[in-house]
Amino acid sequence: MGSYQTIKLEIEKMIDNKLWKVGQRLPAEYELAKYFNVSRETLRAALKLLEQEGKLLVKHGVGTFVIQPLPSIPSRLEMLQSIGTMIKVAGLNEEEKKEMIGEVPCRKEWADALNIEENSAVIKLERIRYADGQPVAYSINILPKELVGDAFDRVDFSGSLFGFLEDKCKINIARADTELLVPLKKDKYAARLQGDEEEEAPVILMKQLHYDEKNKEVLYSFDYLRNDVFSFWIRRERK
Repeated sequence: MGSYQTIKLEIEKMIDNKLWKVGQRLPAEYELAKYFNVSRETLRAALKLLEQEGKLLVKHGVGTFVIQPLPSIPSRLEMLQSIGTMIKVAGLNEEEKKEMIGEVPCRKEWADALNIEENSAVIKLERIRYADGQPVAYSINILPKELVGDAFDRVDFSGSLFGFLEDKCKINIARADTELLVPLKKDKYAARLQGDEEEEAPVILMKQLHYDEKNKEVLYSFDYLRNDVFSFWIRRERK
């Protein structure tokens, strides 16, 4: 284990033991580096990890503060769960805000994924998901119009998209191909979750192509997720 990881664990123990409480500013970098007998570069690497995990807030020119992180939302990639389900399973209160829902022409990337014609009609749904009042996910969902018809016009949609598709469109999501990406710094959707430059939260992008029980492509989704809140893991076995 690298020395910066050791320092990270030591600082976490100090926070857990209430040596530094939520809202309290940590000592200056040079003081901490001297205390732990490490270089300032090593100390900064440890602080950076804690900042990425949402345990510290670094305000440049002001100091480093202990903050109360949102509970982590762990999820195994083998399990296909909706974002709302993951939030609820973690015991958090979920809220949402619809940004847009309507019919748009299908882009080439979406058409290739969904195996439909480019510029054909698709339903595009965008919404921000909140956990305990904090924005934690920005979701973009693309569905072929020929599959869902006017379901979104007839019903004021909210809540679980999987449940809505099953109940109103008789579409059962059975499986999905998932790709995890790091969004570009200029990505406008990631920016909706990151806050200002001083409090910028790490964001990952989960791109998924969903299939029904007959392996027909039915939903293409882009979920931007705060990585200090959501964590994904997979168990690998040696054969």
